[in-house]
Parts: sequence; C-alpha cells; structure tokens
Amino acid sequence: MRIVIQRVSEASVKVEGEIISSIKKGMLILVGIEDSDSQEDIDWLTTKIVQLRIYDDENGVMNLSVKDIDGEILIVSQFTLHACTKKGNRPSYIRASKPGFAIPMYEKFIEATENVLGKKVGTGKFGAMMDVALVNDGPVTIIIDSKQKDF
Repeated sequence: MRIVIQRVSEASVKVEGEIISSIKKGMLILVGIEDSDSQEDIDWLTTKIVQLRIYDDENGVMNLSVKDIDGEILIVSQFTLHACTKKGNRPSYIRASKPGFAIPMYEKFIEATENVLGKKVGTGKFGAMMDVALVNDGPVTIIIDSKQKDF
C-alpha cells in the first residue's frame, strides 16, 4: 500500500461537479492499493498516519500529530500511485489492484483510519473521475509505502 500525505489547510473532492467531501486543516491522503496488501499494511499505515508529527508546536517545530491538533483527514483512492514507468512513455498500472480487491481494502483503510483517529474522515468515490482541490500547507508532502518502511 502506497500513500501520499499532503498537509493541507483545506481540501475537497468533486464528482460530476458536486463537492462530495471537504475538510479544513488536516491531511489529504492519496492511497494506492496492490494485491499483496493486507490488514497488517492497513494497521501499520493508519497508526503511522495519525501519529505522524508534521504540525508545528508553539515553537514552530513539527512536533504535533493530526490528532494533537484535532485535524481532519480526507482519503482518496489513486491507483496511479502504483504506476510503473520503467519501459516506454505510457505508465503501466499492472501492480495496482483491480476493484474486486481494492474496494474492500480501501473501505477497511478508511474504517481503520477512523478508529485510530477517533472520528469520521472524508473520502473520495472509488473509481470515479474526481476533481481534488487542496491548499498544501507548507508545502508538506510525505510518501509512505508499507512495503518499503525504511523509505
């Protein structure tokens, strides 16, 4: 499972011109799922996300988590995070899971994040063409891959 975290002052998702989810200060999380992902990946990532200290404390040091600041989270599925660009100019998405596996994993990821965070999170619509808007705060963008934990 590969995620991109963007620290945001606001973010939203539109489907067919209608805002389906929006947040204020918090994290926009793009999540890509592959067939080798498991509940262990979900548990590790959700704990890491909620405890990640990427918000400034009173001294201007990134020392607070999204939970510490009572921030919000918006989770959007993005199969293109598993793009392979090794050959040619058209990315291959062979590593990205098909909907039959990916949808239940995405739903489990959302549920686990809500459990660790202690409140509901916003979401995109799996498989839909979405317009994602955000104001990246910092900018702070972090990539985490549950298969490459030392990355």
